[in-house]
Amino acid sequence: MEAKLSRAAKKLTTSPIQELSHLAQCCNAINLAEGFPDFPAPLHIKNAAVSAINSDFNQYSVLVCNLRHVQGICDHLSQMVKEIHGLDINPLTDVAICCGQTEAFAAAIFATIDAGDEVILFDPSYETYEGCITMAGGVPVSYLLPIFISNFIHVPLDPPQWTLDPSKLLRSLTERTKAIVLNSPHNPTGKVFTKEELEIIARACCSQDCLAITDEVYEHITYDTVKHISLAIFPGMQERTVITSSLSKTFSVTGWRVGWAIGPAFLASAIRNIHIKVTDSAPAPFQEAALTALRSPPEYFQTLKSDYQSKRDFIVKLLAGVGFKIQFIPQGSIFLFAELPEDCLLSDVEFVKKLILEAGVVAVPGQGFFHANLSSNGISEGSCSYQKRYIRFAFCKSHETLAAVSERLGNLLNGEGFLR
Repeated sequence: MEAKLSRAAKKLTTSPIQELSHLAQCCNAINLAEGFPDFPAPLHIKNAAVSAINSDFNQYSVLVCNLRHVQGICDHLSQMVKEIHGLDINPLTDVAICCGQTEAFAAAIFATIDAGDEVILFDPSYETYEGCITMAGGVPVSYLLPIFISNFIHVPLDPPQWTLDPSKLLRSLTERTKAIVLNSPHNPTGKVFTKEELEIIARACCSQDCLAITDEVYEHITYDTVKHISLAIFPGMQERTVITSSLSKTFSVTGWRVGWAIGPAFLASAIRNIHIKVTDSAPAPFQEAALTALRSPPEYFQTLKSDYQSKRDFIVKLLAGVGFKIQFIPQGSIFLFAELPEDCLLSDVEFVKKLILEAGVVAVPGQGFFHANLSSNGISEGSCSYQKRYIRFAFCKSHETLAAVSERLGNLLNGEGFLR
């Protein structure tokens, strides 16, 4: 009966991140694989959720357009987008509230992509993007591969700084290009796309008359002097961009599943209609609590950045101290993409298994974020060997957890203090 499965279902497999997290639980390993905090959410936000439940915010919310928390979120998002990016959006028509950024992104893909449409992704990239495009019937294609060899469009970012080569992007564009997906701040590398890179992407979208779908879930988590810039602010882009984000990372509530898509009214309406058909509404009490979260004072966001920057600095120093090559310091997000030591002969997968079994720490092998199969076109295997040399560590953990990781890594050190 397995033959009855759809083509999309057959292509989708269990996330390696979920598999490793399950293994971590079985081995009682410290989980640096999944990007969720192990410390409490802010008390005032939790209290707002409890109050909402006690006030019986328990029913469907999306169909009642004048409910305070639904329209209130839209109003606050409109204000934030204006203050941060200088964009004018209509809170009545240009915002769709969804079940987290993941559903907002999926609904944006389903609202725009038809079978055969090509979608450009930047490699490495978060695995959810490709899965949604596949389910929609679109074709994500490596710019190096003829279409008849691969169904997949990924434009590789160049390590170690993960820079965008404009020529690679331009060579990826065809008459079938429907959309470009951009994630900045970036998972897994921690890169924040520069103004110059964003201008290149914006010009490509306008010249090709294609859409942009952005994942800006780490928008408030940037470090040092780096600032997040939304692609939608560039000339010609607001009318062709869907911004997706959520409460999850900014307010440490990844399980609440309140996210949004912001875009032109015709796109936001289509996304809202798909959201209603799929999930009907995001959790009502957490939407009510979202109002409190979004009203947080500027000091909250400043503290968020400084706390995460201290965690970033700790894990960078820790991993560099035991031999990892840290050539790129995360500029944003909650992840460090660390390169294995030069003298390490293990692949990323082999090393992560060793890390779990011998040190009781779990991270994510980097190759799961890479998609361009360069060797299948006769290209040297060595030209993409770096795809098996990176490991992603999530540092959105308590200082106690990170200190325990430091102690456990001692089990993998040789007499000279480096990973054996």
